[in-house]
Amino acid sequence: MGTRLFLLLLLAFLFSTPSPAAASPHISAVISQPGLDFAKDLLVPRATETLAQLSVPDIEQSVYIPLIGTVRMVASDIVLEGVTVADSTVAAGDTGVVVAASFSSVNLTMRWSYSYDSWFVTISDSGNASIQVEGMDVGVSMGMKNENGSLKLFVTECACYMKDLDITLSGGSSWFYQVFIDGFSNHIRSSVENAITNKITEGASKLDLFLESIPKEIYVDKVATVNVTFVNDPLFKSSSVQFDIDGLFIPSDKTALSKHIHFALYFKAGSLQHIVDEVPDQFLLNTASWRFLIPKLYRKYPNEDMLLNISAISPPSVRINVGGVDATVDLDVIVNVLGSGDIVPVACISLSVAVSGGASVSGNNLVGRVELNYFSFNLKWSNIGKLHTTVVQSVMRIVLKKLFVPYVNSYLGQGFPLPIIKGFLIKDAYILTSQSRIIVSSDVSFVEPMKTFRIKQFVRSVSEGMSITTM
Repeated sequence: MGTRLFLLLLLAFLFSTPSPAAASPHISAVISQPGLDFAKDLLVPRATETLAQLSVPDIEQSVYIPLIGTVRMVASDIVLEGVTVADSTVAAGDTGVVVAASFSSVNLTMRWSYSYDSWFVTISDSGNASIQVEGMDVGVSMGMKNENGSLKLFVTECACYMKDLDITLSGGSSWFYQVFIDGFSNHIRSSVENAITNKITEGASKLDLFLESIPKEIYVDKVATVNVTFVNDPLFKSSSVQFDIDGLFIPSDKTALSKHIHFALYFKAGSLQHIVDEVPDQFLLNTASWRFLIPKLYRKYPNEDMLLNISAISPPSVRINVGGVDATVDLDVIVNVLGSGDIVPVACISLSVAVSGGASVSGNNLVGRVELNYFSFNLKWSNIGKLHTTVVQSVMRIVLKKLFVPYVNSYLGQGFPLPIIKGFLIKDAYILTSQSRIIVSSDVSFVEPMKTFRIKQFVRSVSEGMSITTM
């Protein structure tokens, strides 16, 4: 079982219309300690790889040796040949996140040389050296802030501490070895520590570039796009980090600038209407199927095909409750008969339909399914005479159960994209609903190549989990 990351994406914006006293809809994402551990386990190996073959600037030093004089010594071509991580930790505090790693071993190679000049003689020598670092600790503190809707990551502190250095020299004069070690150990230590610190800081800046490249919009369809820009600065708490995302739907047509709750946008775009002319049981759309319920219709239009024009007259009202989602929508249903090349409206019925259902996750989408609870109706007008209430009720029940609800479920089954970074796949999700919120908790798999810090391509399958939640 993979580690759970409770990344709580509180998606009130997907389904709910807030009351005036309620806070505006948004996505609130909370990454708890298991999620921070997941990110750390993903990033620390990548950062460790960048330290391999790290070059350290040459070191030059002049040392006075009794009876000889001042000797110029140089340590050059210093390269980290390999590093091994023994342990790593991550913790969130009040101002940011701290990542620390302990290295069980660090191996370096280098060249050494010295030269001595006097008025009567010049002496020089050189050789190779290997350095074994017995233990090294590295730590970096990072903060984040919102900058124009994107996350800005910055390093507040970075440090590297090397413990014991075991320097082995070869070549040249052995009498010089201890002189070199005594004169250069601390310089090598500080130079390598500084080089590692600079490399990690450089890596953090490239991670910042990656965060800045995260898309600010998620395309849904030709009508709607989700605005996923960040609002407010991240909130750091003990063992968690919270992000607030705009989460409102905006028109896919960039000429329109308004923001909406999901259904309000689709209603304004005229998309909450549907012409029903094909159904699994096509006989339902023929007057012959209604000859016993509505004899007047059949007598006036015998054995004629029909179509239904179903349209919402206002945006649906949706309520997220503990254990499920309830919705009410007001509809006009116009019954049309297809005559000899003409569409003839014969009746219009106003409906108020109540449905209930739940949500689930398919792929990286939040999907839904509803069932009919109850409905009320009113006959607006009729060209086939007065219709009895029981007749209208029976007809509308059939229309709603066999036509309307299946269509709504086919639409909700397509789902709405959850805000997750490309390359990750939601799996083993479960859904919780509370007052005005839908919470999605899941594992996440890393399933496709992506650029790490824009340096190189890598592929890794991650069994540890993440979770995502919506409000």
